[in-house]
Amino acid sequence: MGLIFRQLYDTCSHTYTYLLGDVSSRSAIIIDPVKNQVNRDLKLVKELDLVLKYAANTHVHADHITGSGEIKRLNPDVKSIISKASGAHADIYLNGMEIVKIGDIDLEVRPTPGHTDGCVTFVCHEEKMAFTGDTVLIRKCGRTDLQQGDAAKLYDSVQKHIFSLPDDYFLYPAHDYQGFTVTTVGEEKQHNIRLTKNREEFLETMKSLNLCYPRMIDEAVPANMLCGYID
Repeated sequence: MGLIFRQLYDTCSHTYTYLLGDVSSRSAIIIDPVKNQVNRDLKLVKELDLVLKYAANTHVHADHITGSGEIKRLNPDVKSIISKASGAHADIYLNGMEIVKIGDIDLEVRPTPGHTDGCVTFVCHEEKMAFTGDTVLIRKCGRTDLQQGDAAKLYDSVQKHIFSLPDDYFLYPAHDYQGFTVTTVGEEKQHNIRLTKNREEFLETMKSLNLCYPRMIDEAVPANMLCGYID
Protein backbone atom coordinates (compact mmCIF):
# COMPACT_ATOMS: atom_id res chain seq x y z
CA MET A 1 0.00 0.00 0.00
CA GLY A 2 1.19 3.50 -0.82
CA LEU A 3 -0.36 6.52 0.88
CA ILE A 4 -0.43 10.13 -0.26
CA PHE A 5 -1.13 12.27 2.81
CA ARG A 6 -1.61 15.99 3.27
CA GLN A 7 -2.59 17.95 6.38
CA LEU A 8 -4.30 21.24 5.50
CA TYR A 9 -5.24 24.15 7.76
CA ASP A 10 -7.94 26.82 7.92
CA THR A 11 -6.69 29.79 9.93
CA CYS A 12 -10.14 31.29 10.60
CA SER A 13 -11.53 28.23 12.40
CA HIS A 14 -8.20 26.58 13.32
CA THR A 15 -9.47 23.47 11.54
CA TYR A 16 -7.32 20.68 10.13
CA THR A 17 -8.49 19.00 6.93
CA TYR A 18 -6.89 15.74 5.84
CA LEU A 19 -6.42 14.43 2.31
CA LEU A 20 -5.57 10.75 1.92
CA GLY A 21 -4.91 9.19 -1.45
CA ASP A 22 -4.06 5.68 -2.62
CA VAL A 23 -0.96 5.63 -4.83
CA SER A 24 -2.03 2.71 -7.03
CA SER A 25 -5.67 3.60 -7.74
CA ARG A 26 -5.34 7.39 -7.26
CA SER A 27 -8.58 7.27 -5.23
CA ALA A 28 -8.81 9.79 -2.40
CA ILE A 29 -10.84 10.88 0.62
CA ILE A 30 -10.95 14.27 2.29
CA ILE A 31 -11.74 14.41 6.02
CA ASP A 32 -13.31 17.50 7.63
CA PRO A 33 -13.19 19.88 4.65
CA VAL A 34 -13.93 23.57 5.26
CA LYS A 35 -16.22 25.41 2.84
CA ASN A 36 -13.95 28.45 2.55
CA GLN A 37 -11.03 26.22 1.54
CA VAL A 38 -12.71 24.00 -1.06
CA ASN A 39 -11.03 25.66 -4.06
CA ARG A 40 -7.62 25.22 -2.44
CA ASP A 41 -8.33 21.60 -1.60
CA LEU A 42 -9.68 20.63 -5.04
CA LYS A 43 -6.72 22.33 -6.71
CA LEU A 44 -4.41 20.15 -4.63
CA VAL A 45 -6.39 17.03 -5.53
CA LYS A 46 -5.89 17.87 -9.20
CA GLU A 47 -2.19 18.66 -8.78
CA LEU A 48 -1.63 15.30 -7.09
CA ASP A 49 -3.51 13.53 -9.91
CA LEU A 50 -6.05 12.09 -7.49
CA VAL A 51 -9.72 11.21 -7.96
CA LEU A 52 -11.73 12.36 -4.96
CA LYS A 53 -14.25 9.68 -3.98
CA TYR A 54 -15.42 10.76 -0.53
CA ALA A 55 -15.83 13.88 1.60
CA ALA A 56 -16.16 12.74 5.21
CA ASN A 57 -16.89 14.58 8.44
CA THR A 58 -15.91 13.31 11.87
CA HIS A 59 -18.99 15.07 13.31
CA VAL A 60 -21.33 18.04 12.85
CA HIS A 61 -18.96 20.96 13.36
CA ALA A 62 -19.96 24.10 15.25
CA ASP A 63 -17.07 26.38 14.28
CA HIS A 64 -17.12 26.28 10.49
CA ILE A 65 -19.33 25.24 7.60
CA THR A 66 -18.28 21.93 6.10
CA GLY A 67 -16.96 21.90 2.56
CA SER A 68 -18.75 18.65 1.70
CA GLY A 69 -21.72 20.31 0.01
CA GLU A 70 -19.57 22.66 -2.06
CA ILE A 71 -17.30 19.78 -3.07
CA LYS A 72 -20.34 17.80 -4.23
CA ARG A 73 -21.68 20.81 -6.13
CA LEU A 74 -18.40 21.10 -8.03
CA ASN A 75 -17.91 17.34 -8.34
CA PRO A 76 -21.22 15.44 -8.15
CA ASP A 77 -19.47 12.05 -8.20
CA VAL A 78 -18.08 12.62 -4.69
CA LYS A 79 -20.04 10.91 -1.91
CA SER A 80 -20.45 12.62 1.46
CA ILE A 81 -19.97 10.58 4.65
CA ILE A 82 -21.05 11.17 8.25
CA SER A 83 -22.28 9.06 11.16
CA LYS A 84 -25.95 8.12 11.25
CA ALA A 85 -26.09 9.19 14.90
CA SER A 86 -25.31 12.77 13.87
CA GLY A 87 -28.73 13.15 12.26
CA ALA A 88 -27.11 15.11 9.43
CA HIS A 89 -27.67 14.63 5.72
CA ALA A 90 -25.12 12.61 3.73
CA ASP A 91 -24.86 10.06 0.95
CA ILE A 92 -23.30 7.41 3.20
CA TYR A 93 -24.11 6.90 6.89
CA LEU A 94 -21.73 5.26 9.34
CA ASN A 95 -22.77 3.23 12.37
CA GLY A 96 -19.27 2.51 13.61
CA MET A 97 -16.84 -0.37 13.08
CA GLU A 98 -17.22 -0.29 9.28
CA ILE A 99 -14.30 -0.09 6.89
CA VAL A 100 -14.16 2.76 4.39
CA LYS A 101 -12.00 1.65 1.46
CA ILE A 102 -10.04 4.07 -0.71
CA GLY A 103 -8.23 1.83 -3.16
CA ASP A 104 -5.88 -0.26 -1.03
CA ILE A 105 -6.33 2.00 2.00
CA ASP A 106 -8.64 0.79 4.77
CA LEU A 107 -10.08 3.30 7.23
CA GLU A 108 -11.69 1.67 10.24
CA VAL A 109 -14.59 3.70 11.64
CA ARG A 110 -14.73 3.83 15.44
CA PRO A 111 -17.74 5.43 17.18
CA THR A 112 -16.44 8.05 19.63
CA PRO A 113 -19.48 10.02 20.89
CA GLY A 114 -19.21 12.55 23.68
CA HIS A 115 -18.26 15.86 22.10
CA THR A 116 -21.39 15.26 20.01
CA ASP A 117 -23.57 12.18 19.65
CA GLY A 118 -22.29 11.61 16.14
CA CYS A 119 -18.51 11.74 16.53
CA VAL A 120 -16.40 9.09 14.82
CA THR A 121 -12.68 8.43 14.59
CA PHE A 122 -11.10 7.10 11.39
CA VAL A 123 -8.19 4.68 11.93
CA CYS A 124 -5.66 3.62 9.29
CA HIS A 125 -3.86 0.70 10.92
CA GLU A 126 -1.35 0.19 8.10
CA GLU A 127 0.01 3.71 8.60
CA LYS A 128 -0.60 3.84 12.39
CA MET A 129 -2.79 6.93 12.02
CA ALA A 130 -6.10 7.98 13.59
CA PHE A 131 -8.19 11.02 12.77
CA THR A 132 -9.93 11.91 16.00
CA GLY A 133 -12.05 14.94 15.12
CA ASP A 134 -12.76 16.90 18.31
CA THR A 135 -12.77 13.82 20.55
CA VAL A 136 -9.04 13.94 21.32
CA LEU A 137 -7.21 17.21 20.74
CA ILE A 138 -3.51 17.68 21.41
CA ARG A 139 -3.23 17.76 25.22
CA LYS A 140 -6.98 18.44 25.52
CA CYS A 141 -10.33 17.15 24.27
CA GLY A 142 -13.50 18.54 22.75
CA ARG A 143 -16.03 20.38 24.90
CA THR A 144 -19.12 18.49 26.06
CA ASP A 145 -21.56 21.27 26.98
CA LEU A 146 -23.18 21.69 23.52
CA GLN A 147 -24.70 19.54 20.73
CA GLN A 148 -25.81 16.62 22.93
CA GLY A 149 -22.38 16.60 24.50
CA ASP A 150 -21.80 14.10 27.29
CA ALA A 151 -18.54 14.05 29.25
CA ALA A 152 -19.03 10.49 30.46
CA LYS A 153 -19.54 9.26 26.90
CA LEU A 154 -16.45 11.11 25.72
CA TYR A 155 -14.27 9.65 28.47
CA ASP A 156 -15.51 6.13 27.74
CA SER A 157 -15.09 6.61 23.97
CA VAL A 158 -11.48 7.68 24.39
CA GLN A 159 -10.60 4.81 26.71
CA LYS A 160 -12.31 2.16 24.56
CA HIS A 161 -11.59 3.30 21.02
CA ILE A 162 -8.58 5.65 21.04
CA PHE A 163 -6.37 4.98 24.05
CA SER A 164 -6.76 1.26 23.29
CA LEU A 165 -4.69 1.78 20.14
CA PRO A 166 -0.93 1.12 20.37
CA ASP A 167 1.08 3.95 21.93
CA ASP A 168 2.96 4.67 18.69
CA TYR A 169 -0.18 5.44 16.67
CA PHE A 170 -0.29 9.04 15.46
CA LEU A 171 -3.38 11.07 16.35
CA TYR A 172 -4.50 13.84 14.01
CA PRO A 173 -7.16 16.15 15.52
CA ALA A 174 -9.68 18.39 13.78
CA HIS A 175 -8.33 21.49 15.53
CA ASP A 176 -5.35 22.97 17.28
CA TYR A 177 -4.93 26.45 18.72
CA GLN A 178 -1.26 26.32 19.79
CA GLY A 179 0.49 25.44 16.54
CA PHE A 180 0.80 21.69 17.12
CA THR A 181 0.05 19.36 14.22
CA VAL A 182 0.13 15.78 15.49
CA THR A 183 0.48 13.72 18.64
CA THR A 184 0.56 10.03 19.59
CA VAL A 185 -1.56 7.78 21.74
CA GLY A 186 1.33 7.39 24.17
CA GLU A 187 1.85 11.14 24.49
CA GLU A 188 -1.80 11.82 25.23
CA LYS A 189 -2.05 8.99 27.75
CA GLN A 190 0.84 10.61 29.61
CA HIS A 191 0.39 14.36 29.06
CA ASN A 192 -3.24 15.19 28.19
CA ILE A 193 -4.34 17.62 30.92
CA ARG A 194 -7.92 16.33 30.90
CA LEU A 195 -7.78 12.72 29.78
CA THR A 196 -5.05 11.65 32.21
CA LYS A 197 -7.55 12.13 35.06
CA ASN A 198 -9.72 9.34 36.39
CA ARG A 199 -13.35 9.27 35.26
CA GLU A 200 -14.76 11.16 38.23
CA GLU A 201 -12.09 13.88 38.06
CA PHE A 202 -12.62 14.20 34.32
CA LEU A 203 -16.37 14.74 34.73
CA GLU A 204 -15.75 17.47 37.31
CA THR A 205 -13.17 19.14 35.08
CA MET A 206 -15.50 19.21 32.09
CA LYS A 207 -18.35 20.55 34.21
CA SER A 208 -16.24 23.49 35.41
CA LEU A 209 -14.74 24.65 32.08
CA ASN A 210 -17.17 27.57 31.57
CA LEU A 211 -16.29 28.01 27.90
CA CYS A 212 -17.48 30.81 25.61
CA TYR A 213 -20.38 30.25 23.22
CA PRO A 214 -18.91 29.44 19.77
CA ARG A 215 -19.10 32.40 17.40
CA MET A 216 -20.18 30.35 14.36
CA ILE A 217 -22.43 27.75 15.97
CA ASP A 218 -25.81 29.27 15.08
CA GLU A 219 -24.80 29.45 11.42
CA ALA A 220 -22.59 26.39 11.16
CA VAL A 221 -24.68 23.69 12.81
CA PRO A 222 -27.86 24.20 10.71
CA ALA A 223 -25.77 24.32 7.53
CA ASN A 224 -23.76 21.26 8.51
CA MET A 225 -26.90 19.28 9.24
CA LEU A 226 -27.57 19.78 5.52
CA CYS A 227 -24.07 18.72 4.43
CA GLY A 228 -22.98 22.34 4.20
CA TYR A 229 -25.61 23.36 1.66
CA ILE A 230 -26.71 26.95 2.27
CA ASP A 231 -28.77 29.39 0.20
